[in-house]
Amino acid sequence: MPPIAALWLALAIDRWLGEPTARWHPVVWMGRYLGWIGSRMAPRAADAKPRDLPLFLAGALAWGVGAMLVGAPALALQASAAQWLPGWAEALVLGLALKPLFAWRMLRAEVLAVEAALAVSLEAGRAQLARLVSRDVSALGEREVRESAIESLAENLNDSLVAPLFWFVLLGLPGAAVYRFANTADAMWGYRGERNGRDWSWFGKWAARADDLLSWLPARLTVLLLALAAWRWPRDVAREARRTPSPNSGWPMAAMALLLGVRLAKPGVYALNAEGRPADAADTRQAAQWGGRAVLATAACASLAIFAATYWA
Repeated sequence: MPPIAALWLALAIDRWLGEPTARWHPVVWMGRYLGWIGSRMAPRAADAKPRDLPLFLAGALAWGVGAMLVGAPALALQASAAQWLPGWAEALVLGLALKPLFAWRMLRAEVLAVEAALAVSLEAGRAQLARLVSRDVSALGEREVRESAIESLAENLNDSLVAPLFWFVLLGLPGAAVYRFANTADAMWGYRGERNGRDWSWFGKWAARADDLLSWLPARLTVLLLALAAWRWPRDVAREARRTPSPNSGWPMAAMALLLGVRLAKPGVYALNAEGRPADAADTRQAAQWGGRAVLATAACASLAIFAATYWA
């Protein structure tokens, strides 16, 4: 069955080879489009209006054009492979195209690199963390750096793996590609207020809401997958998840905090499992191990779903 074979091939490529070079990476192409459009359409902070419906519509249109530019080639490639290639070749083409749309090996390596850097010095840990998060890391202590790294692993387990594969199961390669575009657009446009001298409140509002919608169910499924990885349920996960301003990212982060028994917090914004103990180096390694198990559980569940959908079709 080509889609199942493609899924496992993509996971094997991720494990053994990692990411393609930037020159050939479709997510990098998405970022270039988003950066080019955003730098021309998002207003300077000094020129921003408190309410700007035309700018909101412009942002929605730019998002729609980008989604079409991503989804249409993915659909054409998938349809052509199914029509013209034998099953093994179809699986090979789909697997190679699917791999850049998710990333686990890189995420795991970056998070563990933060822990390794912390063992050298706090400054090294902060510098490594800055590769993972958009927040200001200059004032973070060792505990806060470690918490941020674990949070990033939990949040991006959904954004970078579970959600793309969820949409691959539902809509094939175009589903995974459009989701990856939506998530990248949210990361680059979905801000409230000023960032890098421009105001994104209205131009990026559509991108933020689209990502919220597309990530809603996968974020909650990620909790289940982490529970399977740890083999226990994170009690009160819904209550803890609601402490974050995001409707989705709080779920995998809260699950990870409760399963590890640690406190995870963003200073001045939220504290998850506030009564938990401070995280240590072993917790970072445990989070990475559970993440790896969750990846395998995701692939197994996705394969069963594809098989069931094909069988009952």
